[in-house]
Amino acid sequence: SPALPGAFADPHVAVFNGKYYIYPTTDGFEGWSSDYFTVWSSKDMKKWKKEGTILDFKKDLTWAKERAWAPAIAFKNNKYYFYFSADTNIGVAVADKPTGPFKDALGKPLITKGQYQAQIIDPMVFVDDDGQAYIYFGQGRCYIAKLNPDMISINEASMVSYKPEGYNEGSFLIKRKGKYYLMWSEYAKRDTRYSVAYGVSDSPMGPFVKAQNNPILKGHDEVKGAGHHSVVQVPGKDEWYIVYHRFIIPNGNGYNRETCISPMRFDADGNILPVS
Repeated sequence: SPALPGAFADPHVAVFNGKYYIYPTTDGFEGWSSDYFTVWSSKDMKKWKKEGTILDFKKDLTWAKERAWAPAIAFKNNKYYFYFSADTNIGVAVADKPTGPFKDALGKPLITKGQYQAQIIDPMVFVDDDGQAYIYFGQGRCYIAKLNPDMISINEASMVSYKPEGYNEGSFLIKRKGKYYLMWSEYAKRDTRYSVAYGVSDSPMGPFVKAQNNPILKGHDEVKGAGHHSVVQVPGKDEWYIVYHRFIIPNGNGYNRETCISPMRFDADGNILPVS
């Protein structure tokens, strides 16, 4: 069953102070033309409460009007930093609470359309154990860079890029037992074959070696277009969940998707097992 009621896609899941949050794309618009973001909270990842709109382009942005896609959240400096796609730029907003309200931090994009050789969408930010934060983004090619300590500027000298075989968009990074797993979505978002694959590295900057047992998430039977995911670890446990979207059942398509949650497990060698 879907975790959230209605049409929501590109879910970013996070846990703060023992409570879980999902930050999704508001779906159901032809051409993905949504212009606002919401957040949902849960104590158990079963019952989700809508906490309201946290960023409204009409009210809160001066440099973008629509295409509010694929957000991400990170915590550092006792602040919550919300990274988001807007008219194929990437912006950043900041708040004191995970439920906002969020305020545009720069008054302009953090990363601008055309700045790199990829569509500038799908940000993801990972804060490592040493406090260093990294940003991942790009459709068609994955760019990775260190964020500066202020979390609202990029160390341009650190920028690298990769295009793993099959990579399209939706990059996401997790760390487990000293290994870094870069995960991404393959095929186009309106393709029923949309799916999730991954590679592994000893560094958050890569290079990442694509695993042999890919994809680890894909559609089957009535489930179509399963992808653009995020992952959360239960605090204090080696217990992981993958949150993703699929075409709404029944009669969904690439513009009408719903958010789902499944357990994500590893084998004894650290390979991610296929999600069922």
